[in-house]
Amino acid sequence: MIVPLLIILMLVIQIVASVGVVMFEWLVLGNEPDMANLALSPLMMLAANLSIAAMAPISIALMRWIGKVPVREQFALARRASWGRLGVYTGMFLVLLLVVNAIFFVIDPSSLQAISLSGGVIALIVITLFTTPLQAAAEEIMFRGAIMPSVASWIRPAKVALVVGLVVSSIIFGIMHGSVDPWLLSYYTIFGAAMAAMAVISRGLEAPIALHVVNNVVIMVIGALGSDDGAIVIDRSVGMGGPFILAFIAMDLVAVGLVWLYERRRRAQQKDNVRGGVAQPTA
Repeated sequence: MIVPLLIILMLVIQIVASVGVVMFEWLVLGNEPDMANLALSPLMMLAANLSIAAMAPISIALMRWIGKVPVREQFALARRASWGRLGVYTGMFLVLLLVVNAIFFVIDPSSLQAISLSGGVIALIVITLFTTPLQAAAEEIMFRGAIMPSVASWIRPAKVALVVGLVVSSIIFGIMHGSVDPWLLSYYTIFGAAMAAMAVISRGLEAPIALHVVNNVVIMVIGALGSDDGAIVIDRSVGMGGPFILAFIAMDLVAVGLVWLYERRRRAQQKDNVRGGVAQPTA
């Protein structure tokens, strides 16, 4: 019940928000919509981000009322959710993404020539910095915090349930991004699986939220800088993907490995503290 409700609500809220912005820009601002090439204007980006961000409290409420899962356990299991963890992972992944994108700019320096700083571009960057973290975090709360455990609850053997929940939630995540390009569809699905793996390894949502936030903010800032008219065109049609997607998939796998190493080191330190007679609170 929770899974279809979340998917339907997410689609309805986004459609209503998008139609509202299109009508406002057309009737009030006089910008006739190009239905063949819809772009993210500052208002459209704001509406898209806030409509997705609304799914965070909705997901939490449905899991609490229907799933009977305490709010605290929706963010972390067998430990407390940690702002410290979120900060560490955010810094770690920011360095990783900046390095990867710097390599791409070195390989293709021509992409730097498209950078501009118009009023529309600045508006897009400001909206990205303030609302994209809410959008990305909400997707993790919805897909990894609600849909994955909801799907897993259908299965009895714990290990099988974990695998089924991870796979099904990742496929839904990939499909919801609306691309029919096989490369892009594969990437979104694998990205979702990587986020799910991080949640399982760390027993919480801090790592997937951190990577999702950093990933989306960096991509949208780069997209804004490359939009000469202050509107980002997101084309997910067939042919827009390609073998270059493998580099981003590799980056996601590296991120999963970093989470595994960090959590392993953290648990080893906690064991050493216990052996040494220093009791540490679980965090």
